[in-house]
Amino acid sequence: MSIHQDPELKKAVLNLPLKEKDKLLLRLISKDKMLIKQLHFQLLEDESDLEQRIEHLRKQLQKLFDIGESQVYNTPSMSNFVGLSKLVKQASGMVNEHEKITKDKLSEVEFRIYILERAIMMYPSLFGSSYQSAAHKLQKYIAGRIKHAVSKYEKIHEDHQFDYREHFQEILDAANATALKDYIKVLNVNTNL
Repeated sequence: MSIHQDPELKKAVLNLPLKEKDKLLLRLISKDKMLIKQLHFQLLEDESDLEQRIEHLRKQLQKLFDIGESQVYNTPSMSNFVGLSKLVKQASGMVNEHEKITKDKLSEVEFRIYILERAIMMYPSLFGSSYQSAAHKLQKYIAGRIKHAVSKYEKIHEDHQFDYREHFQEILDAANATALKDYIKVLNVNTNL
């Protein structure tokens, strides 16, 4: 139940003495790890900290995909379809957390493009036609990631879009040259930036 659904409770909480409200607030905050990270960023960090976070995540993603290269191969097999899917999901989770904490849309777009680049350009054989269900799951998932990245890209300022357009278009063109094309079409994604 939400506090907004119980107006009497809301009024009672708002009328608590300040010291009690502070204690209650700190107890509630401590139960939400993401909220703690968001508050730390908002209250204690500045622009240079954001740049450090961006650089740190850039290195983490690069390391993740570099390690992935030794475990996921560019040959169509169930283990490689599943492995690449897990790799992209892990990388996407890292970007999701970064965006939730920093609310930095520009670095989010950069990282989403990077993930697609590493997945599509380094593993083209995994995006060919296949009868394996693992291949279809991977391709459907990547098409969803493409749709998500395109929608994020379209929301940034046109000057920043210009900075990413050529590189992102190359990745989208490469995707459209594979079996991903059909999944992208079903999702009605505009891949002409």
